[in-house]
Amino acid sequence: MSNVLVTYFSASGVTKRVAEKIADENGYDIFEIEPVEKYTPADLDYMDKQSRSTIEMNDKSFRPPITGTCDVSGYDTVVIGFPVWWYTAPTIINTFIESVDLTGKTIKVFCTSGGTGVDGCVKDLQNDYPELNFTKGIRFAGDVSKAKEWIENE
Repeated sequence: MSNVLVTYFSASGVTKRVAEKIADENGYDIFEIEPVEKYTPADLDYMDKQSRSTIEMNDKSFRPPITGTCDVSGYDTVVIGFPVWWYTAPTIINTFIESVDLTGKTIKVFCTSGGTGVDGCVKDLQNDYPELNFTKGIRFAGDVSKAKEWIENE
């Protein structure tokens, strides 16, 4: 395996801590997928039908603008991390995927979640982007000791 890029979106800091730990412990490059407009706690209130995240997730075509993107051309593997929203990846992940050329890359997805697994997220992304190579994902609850083996061997 040559180069690995860890990308992530984090609304509350949990996914950021996991992504940084994976990158730091294994010497991988890292890139944060940042929304132009940061999410507030009110934006993330999934009980509120009018909250920003609820409105975004109810419109599968919505693409929240991001502050920038990165050059993925030098990487064989791109890891994409995110919190699970409504049992799938937040739509900002679609914004990122559509802003870079992931053709021919191995794409590893990890999520952070209190209970929802990653398999449904990966399946949704495979359905949205059938031309891309999404592999088996993993959910991290904080312990990232299996990250290197998952990224480099599976």
